[in-house]
Amino acid sequence: MLKMNKYFKLGKKLFPICRSITGLGAKKTLQIIKKEFSNLKIYKIKSGKKIYDWKIPPEWNIKDAYVIDKKGKKIINFKNNNLHVVSYSTPVKKIINKTFLLKRLHSLPNQANAIPYKTSYYKKYWGFCISHNEKKKIIRNYKNSDKFKILIDSNLNKKGYLNYGELIIKGKSKQEILVSTYICHPSMANDGLSGLMVAMGLINYFKKYKNLEKTLRFIFTPETIGSITYINRNLKNLKKNVIGGYHLTCIGDERQHSCKLSKYGNSLSDKALLQAYRVLKIRFKKYSCLNPGSDEGRFGSPGIDLAITSIFRSKYLEYPEYHTSLDNFNVVTLKGLNGGYKVSKKAIKILLKKIIPKNTILCPPQMSKRGLYPTLASKNFFEYKISRNYLDFLHYSDGKNDLLEMSKILKLDNTVIFKINKILLKRKLLTN
Repeated sequence: MLKMNKYFKLGKKLFPICRSITGLGAKKTLQIIKKEFSNLKIYKIKSGKKIYDWKIPPEWNIKDAYVIDKKGKKIINFKNNNLHVVSYSTPVKKIINKTFLLKRLHSLPNQANAIPYKTSYYKKYWGFCISHNEKKKIIRNYKNSDKFKILIDSNLNKKGYLNYGELIIKGKSKQEILVSTYICHPSMANDGLSGLMVAMGLINYFKKYKNLEKTLRFIFTPETIGSITYINRNLKNLKKNVIGGYHLTCIGDERQHSCKLSKYGNSLSDKALLQAYRVLKIRFKKYSCLNPGSDEGRFGSPGIDLAITSIFRSKYLEYPEYHTSLDNFNVVTLKGLNGGYKVSKKAIKILLKKIIPKNTILCPPQMSKRGLYPTLASKNFFEYKISRNYLDFLHYSDGKNDLLEMSKILKLDNTVIFKINKILLKRKLLTN
């Protein structure tokens, strides 16, 4: 358990920070990560910038928020729990009656002690979130005509920024494994911080490798708008070099291991993760990639088509504490976090060792000028068979198959496959 202990403690330090998709909370979180890993680069993108079908919203920050009753008592206080305010609430300062107040109070009747997490990023709105038991007290203890003083001291800056972080551990190959997680959730441990903590553990482990087989690219973004922004700014490189990767979220509890495979369920990162579960003898649940709920879906969207696999323990949307104040460090434990870290590390190590040929020339190359195809017509079947093997190998060298898979597809012995790979690499028809 000592492997993740440092980042478990750091997660508890990050927990109280009020994060959103933009703002000081996200910046502070990235700065804390940078203190651990100085080679983390922090980027900023202007509010209002159009990103595909989206637009980066104004930068949102909040100083304080509360509701005061007629006796001067603060019955809701943002400083006690930052989930008390709907994220991205517009500023408001006024006196309202009980009826109006109740319209802006969000609670969960089926989880009476939980404060819900609510957001309104792209539509102007303000509101408060409280437990349903506290809401019932307000209904019971105050008259409809009673007045309440409300304040949300927030700011929406159209000249602000969205921030994200990127850390690259260079390997011998230009082929990359992408590892993503998000930094936008406020005080929630499993949905908000577990992926971040595991990602830091992985960085700490793999940065010590002297001869890393492939390059590892870690990104810390606000969910959805952040990953879409990252894709927009890095698409050419992502399409060219990323052979697979993992999105980490809800990975710190002690419940069942789970995953969501990429679009077709047969990518290199899918296979590596499934192999990791087998090697570690871990029972797991596999979810469909339909209705993608987190950033694995953004990377796998039409036109982007990056095969990113999602690793979690309890699936987002489906565990009882999800998006509530109950998602705390009673849910996320050091044991649970270590379990998520162990699976992620094993999957990455398996993927790192896969030899994945990718051809370097568009359309079939002219093999004869490279001495790999007969220059004269011949009835020598053996000579043609060897030449055809080269072309067949190149045909499946699309970055989606490793050498062992190529052996199965082409029905050739592994030693033959490795020899063909070596010859084509020497002729600079491939990269690995």
